Amino acid sequence: MGDIVQAQPVVSDLRRAFPGVKVDWAADDAFAEVVCWNTGVDRALYAPLRRFKRARRLSDLRAIASSIAELRRERYDAVIDLHGVYKSAIISFLARGRRRYGYVSQDLGERGAAFAYTDRFRRLPDVNAWHGMRLTLSEAFRYTITEKPHYGLQVPAPAAPVFDAGLRVAMLFHATSATEKKWPIERWVAIGSELVARGYHIVLPWGSEGERAEAAAIAAGVPQAEVLPRLTVTECAQRIAAAALVVGTDTGLVHLACALERPTVMIFAATSRSHFGIDHPGRAVSVGDEGHPPSIDAVRQAIDSVEPRLPSGQTLMSA
Repeated sequence: MGDIVQAQPVVSDLRRAFPGVKVDWAADDAFAEVVCWNTGVDRALYAPLRRFKRARRLSDLRAIASSIAELRRERYDAVIDLHGVYKSAIISFLARGRRRYGYVSQDLGERGAAFAYTDRFRRLPDVNAWHGMRLTLSEAFRYTITEKPHYGLQVPAPAAPVFDAGLRVAMLFHATSATEKKWPIERWVAIGSELVARGYHIVLPWGSEGERAEAAAIAAGVPQAEVLPRLTVTECAQRIAAAALVVGTDTGLVHLACALERPTVMIFAATSRSHFGIDHPGRAVSVGDEGHPPSIDAVRQAIDSVEPRLPSGQTLMSA
């Protein structure tokens, strides 16, 4: 999901470079709704990629056949794969296009994906992965990037407010699919308690029963912290959009918080901060690094750097 979110600025780049261009986007159906939120995307295609691996029922085969038919409805001037793995390569190969662009073999995430492309481009060295995608595409299509990344995401408005009026909410995304990316529970408790003292109401999302248990353990140590119910991607995005602060590990939903321009702190423990981090001074920062999870004090300082300042003379009071 993080890759999909961080790739969205190429849509506005292409539209600036080629006025009137039509941009369709295919993504795994688990996260394709994110693409639908991009106002610059003409058509979002839901690809049941996970079903390709485990298709057993007739309904799975029908969904796959339907998605392929929808994918091949258009004939494209260019098909672009910015991810370079088997799943994205399959989509590129199945789409009808005059030219299919992908990375050279040594830059692919999975070497076997090379079968899908007619034209190749290189990943640029020594740049952040997200900015690198924009630069790579601009070089391949010979246009210049002059703007900051514009994600163009508009999350659907909820039917009712997602938080009580007057709450200053901090969302803590402690959960992650990779154990090595996690930050210790006792550190989450310390940061949560610090934020409560600053006047925040703490909410804790989760996606599995194990993550719910971890959220409950954090909430037990943080005054009045709230463990949220299980949420869909859209429901979670609506809460992110309404939050005053987001702190979390290197996961897709924290990348989404950055894209939605919320004050965001991303914690790194097992992946490269310089390669996958977020860096928008005053609004979104990364802390820690591969093999070096951050201290409580480092996260506290990162929060200080993105926390909105109240107008002079105003103060916060917490009960």
